[in-house]
Amino acid sequence: MKEAFVSEDLNVQIIDTPIPELTAPDQILIKVVVTGTNPKDWKAIQRYKPQLEKYNGANTGDDIAGIVEQVGSSVYEFKPGDRVAAFHEMMTPAGSFAEYAIAYQHCTFHIPPTTTFEEAAALPLAAMTAAIGLYRNLGLPQPWSPPNPSPRPSDSAPLPLIIYGASSAVGFYALQFALKSNIHPLICVAGRAGNDYILPYLDKSKGDVLIDYRDGQEKVIEALKSAAPKGGPPILHAFDAVSEHGSPLQIAKVFAANPTSTTTGSTKPKVTFVLAGQKEGIPQDGSVESSITLVADAHNQDKGKEFAHVYFRYISLGLAEGWFKPHRQEVIPGGLAGVQTALENLKSGRASGVKYVLRIGETEGVTARK
Repeated sequence: MKEAFVSEDLNVQIIDTPIPELTAPDQILIKVVVTGTNPKDWKAIQRYKPQLEKYNGANTGDDIAGIVEQVGSSVYEFKPGDRVAAFHEMMTPAGSFAEYAIAYQHCTFHIPPTTTFEEAAALPLAAMTAAIGLYRNLGLPQPWSPPNPSPRPSDSAPLPLIIYGASSAVGFYALQFALKSNIHPLICVAGRAGNDYILPYLDKSKGDVLIDYRDGQEKVIEALKSAAPKGGPPILHAFDAVSEHGSPLQIAKVFAANPTSTTTGSTKPKVTFVLAGQKEGIPQDGSVESSITLVADAHNQDKGKEFAHVYFRYISLGLAEGWFKPHRQEVIPGGLAGVQTALENLKSGRASGVKYVLRIGETEGVTARK
């Protein structure tokens, strides 16, 4: 099969390799129709040491959309021929930059008939990151058990939530989950893609607002503070899908403006980030609960395997019912030959409100499958 390997300088070579074999009873071999891409695909290359040593590159792809080719002995939900999307286990062989990839059953879900392979490839890693951040790390109400079930806004107690980077893939999925959980006001920070992409999802009658980070740090901080419900609860929850370029400091200053009575005990502010490292402005004295959202937990037996199993199937349900939408996609031409362009675009920051996907069938020497 054809497989793409990304070097540390982002040069991509396409090599003929054997079709991977299942090594666990709950694994699934998938013929990849479309692969998604993520910033980690270029950021984390150094962690793929075995592949780097063998191929001078690594197959860093993790977002799979395709057709089930073979299933392990304990797989009970899927069969050959099924249309599926899956989150490949990061830092392991048989990733999605290839004709065939391997995923575990609990991180695989059916693609509804109304969802295309391109749309499905934009989902797995980013959507699971959003779910883990909102519900495991921030502890917000699950969407099937929302805090304010009444359809009348006047009967709904406010639960302010900052989503910083709302037009990113992770932020966009966090926004949709939060809407399903009936969390309001939603205080969304985005850039040039905000007005046309994020604003239509917001409900001004419930206090939802869109803030443009390009207005500058001080104006963003003031806008965030002003978004707190008048006479209502302070802002105690933030999902930072950017986690750099000043966003942690801005969130910290919003939390610092809260009444001191809300910064102790069970009501202390909570923020989760998608990138590790020291976060400017976030106090280290325990007055703010700060966490890092690790999507790798989806493959951890103790930390998130059951959670991932449930939420991937819930995502499939949301797609079928229409309340969960894939992030916008841009197809990079050339199949696996387009991996380098996609990763270079991600690294340079060219992506704005889009997810880069690649059709494997467009690769030279590969027969397309629809």
